[in-house]
Amino acid sequence: MVILRTLLEIAAILLNVLWWLIIIQVILSWLIAFNVLNTQSEGMRRFLTGLDRFLEPLYRPFRKILPDFGGLDLSPVVVLLLIGILINPVISNTLASLPPPGV
Repeated sequence: MVILRTLLEIAAILLNVLWWLIIIQVILSWLIAFNVLNTQSEGMRRFLTGLDRFLEPLYRPFRKILPDFGGLDLSPVVVLLLIGILINPVISNTLASLPPPGV
């Protein structure tokens, strides 16, 4: 049971990190759209490209399913909702149902 608890806690941490990466990407995309950030900077361009390459495989299945809303991409919202469902009801309830460590 200790191994399962540890794996679930690691999964929760990784999902939280993924949640924040998506939030950061969304905010950066807004800042770029409103010309607040300069994409001419090599470091910023590399960071954005890396973030896009990392998160694109998560968005791709939902972009195929969701209707076209023009310039509005709702796939990050869907992924955030799924992460929230995984973290709160699934992982939290499973951890609560396990016996406490050391028992």
